[in-house]
Amino acid sequence: MSGPILTAAQMRSAEQVLIAAGTSVDELMQRAGRGAADYVWRLSGGRAITVLCGPGNNGGDGYVIAEVIRERGGEVRVIAAAEPATAAAHTARAGYGGTVLGPEAVVRGEVFVDCLFGTGLTRRLSAEHFALLERLAANHHLRVAIDLPSGVDADLGLPLGRELLGYDLTLALGALKFAHVLMPAAATMGALRLVPIGVTAPPGAARLIGQPHLTAPAADAHKYSRGLLAVIGGAMPGAAVLAARAAQGAGAGYVKLLVGGGARASAGSVRAGAFSDSAQSELVEGHALPADLVADTTDLADALTDRRLDAVLIGPGLGRGGTARERLAMALSEPIPAVLDADALVLLAPRSLAERAAPVIATPHEGELLALERAFDLDGTGTKVERAVALARISGMVVVAKGADSVVAAPGGRIACAGRATSWLSTAGTGDVLAGIIASRLASGADPFTAACDGLWLHAEAARLCPSVFAAAQLAAAVPSAYAHCL
Repeated sequence: MSGPILTAAQMRSAEQVLIAAGTSVDELMQRAGRGAADYVWRLSGGRAITVLCGPGNNGGDGYVIAEVIRERGGEVRVIAAAEPATAAAHTARAGYGGTVLGPEAVVRGEVFVDCLFGTGLTRRLSAEHFALLERLAANHHLRVAIDLPSGVDADLGLPLGRELLGYDLTLALGALKFAHVLMPAAATMGALRLVPIGVTAPPGAARLIGQPHLTAPAADAHKYSRGLLAVIGGAMPGAAVLAARAAQGAGAGYVKLLVGGGARASAGSVRAGAFSDSAQSELVEGHALPADLVADTTDLADALTDRRLDAVLIGPGLGRGGTARERLAMALSEPIPAVLDADALVLLAPRSLAERAAPVIATPHEGELLALERAFDLDGTGTKVERAVALARISGMVVVAKGADSVVAAPGGRIACAGRATSWLSTAGTGDVLAGIIASRLASGADPFTAACDGLWLHAEAARLCPSVFAAAQLAAAVPSAYAHCL
C-alpha cells in the first residue's frame, strides 16, 4: 500500500473540497461504509457481526456497514453507544433496517466492528465508553476498527488517556492518518487497509513509502556507471563490512571499503583508533572480508579524492575517539554525497556542515536523534514526524528517523513514513544494513529523499524474506532478493 498520509485537519479540508464540488456528506458516508462493509463481510465468513456506533459520523459509517451486511443476509447486531449527533449519522441510522440495541446489551459473535469514534476525537475516552469497548472486544473473536481504533489521537498516534485495545484489521477511510504509521497506535491496528472515498491529498502532504520503481542496469552499463560507493571503516570493522555487504545488493556497481589512515593522523593515532596495522592486513588478505569486497588501504584523504566516487557512508563501527572525528571531518570535507550513521551522528557538529554543498542523509535511531537535537539546539519536543522535520530544516540533511516507526524528512518539508515492518528487525546490526542500502541507492543516482525511502522499503522487504529470528548478516544477504521484487 502507498499513498498520502493526512492530518485530521487535512482530511476535513479534503472532504470539504468534495462537498463544495457537489458530493454530499451522506454520499461520502455511503462510500466509506460500503467500502468498509466489503472487508467486514469477507472477514466474517457469514458469522455473526456486531457493530458499535458512536454519535458522530464514524457511527454513521457503522450504520451503513450494518445495513450492507443485513442486505446481504448476514447476521448483524448494532449497538448504539449514544444517539446520533450529526445530520449524516441521523440519516444513516434511519436507513438501517434492523434493530438497534442499547449500550447495556450483552452480545457475542465472531466480528466486532468499532465505529465508536474516529479521526475527529481529541478528548479522553469516558470510563463508560472504554468499558463498553472492552466488553464487546472480549466477546468476539475478531476486531475491526473503522478509520481508527476508538481513543487514538489521529495526528499523534497516542492513546487519549486510556490504554489501546488490539485489533485484527483497521480500515482507513479516505486516506491514511499519522496514527496508522506512528507508534504506539500503529502496533495495535493489525492489518491495515485503505477504503477510498474520492478525496485528493493537498500539495505537500506526507506519504506512505511504497515499493520502489527499480530497473535493471542499461545494456552498456559498467561498475562505475552503476555507482561507486565508499564505506569508511573504523574501530569495529564488522559493522562497516556488514553495511558494505548490504550495499552490494542494493544497486551500486562497486562498493569499496576504505580502511586507510588519515593524512593528518600519525601512524600511532591510526593504530590506536580506526584500524590497527594487523587489522588492515587481515582485511586485505581476505580473512575478514568476502572476496568480492575491496578493502582500500590508501591514505583516507587520498582515497576520498577519487572523482569517480558517487557516495560515501561513514558511521557503522566508526568509534568516537580522535581518529574517528578526523575520519568524519575528512569525509565531510569532500564534495561527495554522504550517508551518516551510528557513531558519525554522535560526533557530528553543526560546523561540520556549515560549508557543505553536497547532500547528506542522516539515519538516527532514537538515542542518536536526541544527540543530534542537542547538537543543533533543538528541544526535541513533538511527534517523531515533527522532530525529524525540525532537524532536517535546521541541518540541511535528509533525516531518516528510524525505529519501530520510521520517518523520512527533507529540508524543504517533504515527509514520508514507512509502513510497519517485522519486529524481528530489533537485533544488532540491522541499522548498519539499512545505512548500506540507503548509501547504495544514493550512489546509484537516486536523489537523497528517494534513496532514503527506497532504502527503508528494501530493508523491510529483506526482513520479510528472512526466517524468524534472523541475524543482520542474513538480512544483508536477503537484500538482492528484495531488490528483485522491484524489477
